[in-house]
Amino acid sequence: MTSQPSGPRGVEHAPFIHLTVPNAALYRQVMHAFLAAKERFAVHLRPEDVHAALPPEHRPLDLDAVVKALDSLVEWGNLRADPDTSRVTAVEDFYRKRFIYQLTQAGEAAEQALSVYDEALGRRGALQAVALHDIVTQLRALMVIAADREEGGPDAAKAHLALSALSGRFEALAENARAFMGSLQRTMDLHGVEVEVFLAYKDRLIQYLERFIQDLITLGGRIAMLIGELEQDGRAGVLLRLAAAREAADAAPEDAESAEEQAYERWAAKWSGLTAWFVSADGRESQARLLRGRALGAIPQLLAVVRQLNERRAGRSDRSADFRTLARWFAEAPDDEARHRLWRAAFGLYSARHLTVDADTLAERTARPVPASTSWAEAEPLRISLQLRRTGSYERRGRARRVQDRSEQRHRLAEIAARQAEETAAARARLATDDTTRLSALGELDPVAFGLFLQLLGDALATWRPGMTSTVATSNDGSMEIRLTTLADGTTAEIRTPGGTFRGPDHLVEITDLTRPGRAGAPRTG
Repeated sequence: MTSQPSGPRGVEHAPFIHLTVPNAALYRQVMHAFLAAKERFAVHLRPEDVHAALPPEHRPLDLDAVVKALDSLVEWGNLRADPDTSRVTAVEDFYRKRFIYQLTQAGEAAEQALSVYDEALGRRGALQAVALHDIVTQLRALMVIAADREEGGPDAAKAHLALSALSGRFEALAENARAFMGSLQRTMDLHGVEVEVFLAYKDRLIQYLERFIQDLITLGGRIAMLIGELEQDGRAGVLLRLAAAREAADAAPEDAESAEEQAYERWAAKWSGLTAWFVSADGRESQARLLRGRALGAIPQLLAVVRQLNERRAGRSDRSADFRTLARWFAEAPDDEARHRLWRAAFGLYSARHLTVDADTLAERTARPVPASTSWAEAEPLRISLQLRRTGSYERRGRARRVQDRSEQRHRLAEIAARQAEETAAARARLATDDTTRLSALGELDPVAFGLFLQLLGDALATWRPGMTSTVATSNDGSMEIRLTTLADGTTAEIRTPGGTFRGPDHLVEITDLTRPGRAGAPRTG
């Protein structure tokens, strides 16, 4: 038999009651005063201390109001009251109500929860290009740690610290990106944003998005390559095991057997999240690629909002302005009859077309109005068109409009689509190399193949950074992969096309058609 908790309903959440009662603002300020005192290592506060610490706009004129607020917070469990015996100088002072107050554990926990709530509501987030650089740095550090071949293998402490730093920066990047995209959508919807403020900073916002997108393209591919290199030969798993073993060393004796395995599962889940964020595989787009697409799509949306705002500021009419004007006309109409006429003129919604309602009918209804509560059996009959009675349709029957045959146009569009698909497939087959070759060995390319080659070359060069000698990139549709490596001989490559000759430094290149049988579903960096 279990005992039921005594006290009012919801007593386990009593420290939050002060949010839903009158004078909630005063209670919040009193609790803030105790939190500020705790930061100064002051444990106890007297009522006069609390009264002096309150902001002027929330400070009651009478000290008794503060005392009542303190007693209520004690009742709800936010504060604890202890007798104040430090100022007793006579026997009569023992009979006076004097208390000093301090935060309870439940009250402090409630304030921490409210702080997190307020911070989440006001958080705008940011797209952190610096975090991308930090992730690259930590992954390179892990590469160095994993390559340590000295006695005992990689250092567990270094691996744990590097993984902890990597996890912290990645979680901050992901959380800030989610918060930023959410706040960006609210900005584009103009929810809680002043129009003048939005127009003032939209140029900086667009530049900010473009700069982050460029960093995400260049650094995202590098991060994906580093992750792939760490996963070769199971090196990432070894580092995760070392970090898990180091964490499990501090586990309690009763948890020692399962602590390491649980820690490894946590680290493996974090690594899997990092991989899914930067690497696309098995038909799944990486979060980095999705974020890049969302950020790219936000730029034209922002420009559309700016155009809409400029049209409003220029005095051009829009739908919302039209409806507001129409609503004002309805409000200013002298009677219901005028409102009905305005309704018919604005929306073109008239009575049923099969009923003969003409000028004579309206004049008769004006002379002898029929209340809306009149039963249809007692009301005047309505004259129905003879045409409707004979044929069941008010409109006169006539020759049906001839349906236009568009089969020829559909057939032509299908031929064009099939021809374009064949040209694209032939271009992929022309560019695909069985092995590594030189750019100069590609020879002459037709316009379609040359255009596809330029797209691949641009994707590869977008990930190129100073000091790199090799890079790999995937086309936007995931159908082609290019691997580009520099040459030290200083030769020049020439690729001839019907429109001219393309020249540039010669490189080793390997182009793979991922749509060929046996290549489908290959992982793509992104």
